[in-house]
Amino acid sequence: MKFIIGKKLNMTQIFDEGGKVVPVTLVEVDPCTVTQIRTEEKDGYKAVQIGSGHKKNINKPEKGHLKDLGQFLFLKEFRTDAENYKVGDKIEISTFAVGDGVNVSGISKGKGFQGVVKRHHFSGGPGSHGQAHNLRSPGSIGAGGVQRVFKGRRMAGRTGSDRVFTKGLKVVKVDAENGILAISGALPGRKGTLVEIVSQK
Repeated sequence: MKFIIGKKLNMTQIFDEGGKVVPVTLVEVDPCTVTQIRTEEKDGYKAVQIGSGHKKNINKPEKGHLKDLGQFLFLKEFRTDAENYKVGDKIEISTFAVGDGVNVSGISKGKGFQGVVKRHHFSGGPGSHGQAHNLRSPGSIGAGGVQRVFKGRRMAGRTGSDRVFTKGLKVVKVDAENGILAISGALPGRKGTLVEIVSQK
């Protein structure tokens, strides 16, 4: 399994060999460093932890964990067999090639506190027959008898900022010189969002 982390930049379009327009999302990918190997014996599962980016200050526990590997802005784990990796190894953008199938995950855009029409796609109340102030209200939230609101009731609240998995995408272009990966379609999150790119099994 191939994997790497990067920073979402923006969307654009690329013409393929047949002259067809392909919408793509550009991802800035810096070389990633393997910072820890998880094993079945010690941790109960197999995984590889990688770090990317740079931040000015890290706390003492992070310094002890990373030692002399660097001061990474992002640390992410990928559940995979770690036999081919060791601490300090570099994972480059050239790991991926044009045509590779990938799955991408990231945190979606936050939309703040929203009502039920935007959050849950309620149709709202009628626009006539005396319903002057009921156009976007949720309506009844319970019946008589049980004097409480049941868990899971769809109501107004915070929307977005969820972990989103986008599957079945393809690598359209690899620009190793500038560290840019062009992936078909739209990826979750705003500009600057950290995205995890994993090859399809």
